[in-house]
Amino acid sequence: MQGSMPSGQFVFEPPAAEPAPSVLYDEHLKLTSKSRMSPFAGYVMPLWYSSIAAEHQAVRQAAGLFDCTHMGVLEFAGGGAVGVLQAATTNDVHKLAVGRAQYSYILDAAGNVLDDIIVYRRAEQLYMVVVNAANEPKIKTYLKELLAGRVVIEVEPQRTGFSPCEPCILRDMRDTTAGSDCRVDIALQGPASIDVLAKLSSDRSITEKLSGLKPFAFFERELSGIDCLICRTGYTGSKVGFELFVHPDQATRLWNLILEVGKPLGVLPCGLGARDSLRIEAGLPLYGHELDGKFGISPFEAGYGWAVKLDKAFFVGKAPMAKIAQTYDMQVARLKFSAAKGVRPIRPDDPIIDGCGVCVGWVLSAATAGEKQYALAYVSRNAATEGNALGVYYLARSQSQVQQGRAERMDRGQQAQADLAGKVVGRFEKF
Repeated sequence: MQGSMPSGQFVFEPPAAEPAPSVLYDEHLKLTSKSRMSPFAGYVMPLWYSSIAAEHQAVRQAAGLFDCTHMGVLEFAGGGAVGVLQAATTNDVHKLAVGRAQYSYILDAAGNVLDDIIVYRRAEQLYMVVVNAANEPKIKTYLKELLAGRVVIEVEPQRTGFSPCEPCILRDMRDTTAGSDCRVDIALQGPASIDVLAKLSSDRSITEKLSGLKPFAFFERELSGIDCLICRTGYTGSKVGFELFVHPDQATRLWNLILEVGKPLGVLPCGLGARDSLRIEAGLPLYGHELDGKFGISPFEAGYGWAVKLDKAFFVGKAPMAKIAQTYDMQVARLKFSAAKGVRPIRPDDPIIDGCGVCVGWVLSAATAGEKQYALAYVSRNAATEGNALGVYYLARSQSQVQQGRAERMDRGQQAQADLAGKVVGRFEKF
């Protein structure tokens, strides 16, 4: 079953398919073994090249290069583009200037998060939208159904259909048969990023241009003859970092050029392992974990209520999201624990225990960074105050541990003794 339900829920079941190689697959095999390649979001991607720890450190101290060519890149063009995006996304597209980008969400009419996205305004009637790779088939189907008027856009009173006043053309920018201006994403993150990109340009002003670029701002420029859209965005928490959108046919050349000129500056290629540890350390959510997922986590609970503009006249999912904004009692918190020798790693679903020995939530994601472990956890709002002491209980990892009395699961409010002490730290951090 697939499509929009009377309840407003959008149901999508992707067709079964084998994971596909990314645009840079052959380059990865030159740098790492097949044993370090793994299926991810419908693609075969590298887990690591050298080690997760070394790649994590490279981003924090020099720079890391990430294959993000699996991310979906969509184009909205025409006089109706702004109206479609204004209705289909939670942020205020009307306030987006040319050369700027904004973080946002696509919801269904029931208020479920279908994806978190970034919208880029390239020209007066031209927008680029980047979506998560795992959600790309769902989002493309949803948007096509929306433009065709077959999606429930409001439950009470029930409204189905959406008719923009002017034409809006939706295009997959990764599809090289759909137009010449195609784009895939390569990310360069870390303090050395500006110096690396400057080496690829004959423009003497490029360093100043890159240094002065504000977060979520972008410009288009050639790097070594390659047409690039250069944006001050990323998924690592690095204060300095860029995403480079290039034609798929030029991605391999740009990838290798960056590694070549960046090697003396300490640049390393980075896999999914470091991508995950960096975003967890920084407090950034991953769809299906800190957003939506089994708990149905909303933008407000995830810490991104600012990207949901309830003062807009309308967007799909506005009514249920307004209700959540007034009633939610759980939220995502970032916690810090020891990762000293002998300390067991924290895992998703491990319960979070407060000072009274009560389960107040659960770990969503966890990773080690140096001598610390960081966890993103879904906890009671009154427990999520920065500086609050919270602990973690290790769930049973084997049948023998169950037999010894260790719990396999734990409900909120249940009593337990924490195995490892930690504390709540700031929700986000920049490095």
